[in-house]
Amino acid sequence: MKFLLPLALLTAPLGAEGAQPDLLPVRQIGLELARDIAMGAIEACRQNGYNVSAVVLDRAGNVQAALRDSLAARHTLEIAERKAGMSIMAGTDSGEFRAARGDIRPELNHMAGLIVMDGALPIRAAGSLVGAIGVSGAPGGDKDAACAATALRKIEERLEFAM
Repeated sequence: MKFLLPLALLTAPLGAEGAQPDLLPVRQIGLELARDIAMGAIEACRQNGYNVSAVVLDRAGNVQAALRDSLAARHTLEIAERKAGMSIMAGTDSGEFRAARGDIRPELNHMAGLIVMDGALPIRAAGSLVGAIGVSGAPGGDKDAACAATALRKIEERLEFAM
């Protein structure tokens, strides 16, 4: 009987203050929007003569859209995804995070799905983090980030009024 009491305490329902809903309302970036953001970044880089890859991750870090321009190196897809992963984890521009947290950069670069480099931006809809875009292939992360920013400006209104 002495073993039943602790088990009963562990499985007892929580009070009202600890109760959580069974289902949570979550904003999730849709495929079409993710595709448009990725293509917008590639088009912006093309205008500057750069062949890049663009990857859009959802808020959980899952790939929602991944595009590689015809002449972009194959490794750019992985790098773009890892840059976007960093932006999801940090909730900020990957370049800003890189500048602010050089102290943990080596450790983070060894984690699967992350790389601390310029070139990724968070995607926010109506104030909520819904994903991130990572771009790779331009001659410098600042140029990758500029292409990502151009893509986000193109769809800014869609994000602002997203339901």
